[in-house]
Amino acid sequence: MGDSVHDKIITIIAEQAVLEPSDVTTDASLEELGIDSLGLVESIFAIEEAFDIQVPFNANEPEASEFDISSVAAIIRAVEGLVADQQGA
Repeated sequence: MGDSVHDKIITIIAEQAVLEPSDVTTDASLEELGIDSLGLVESIFAIEEAFDIQVPFNANEPEASEFDISSVAAIIRAVEGLVADQQGA
């Protein structure tokens, strides 16, 4: 499961940043990759659609969100947790 979540997230983020997936590193922040707030929202929607999950993220108050967007690795971990929670429910 981990690899597929990892690969899908990298692909989604790369598309938003207009980069090749190989250019997206897990320690990079979305800001470092050139993704602005609109790109972030579009990335969240794409993640929700790709994994059929609800991401607890408020675009109006991203700092108040329970969803960690501090780095690509943090997003991958958060999505893995949401997917695991959904499969366990």
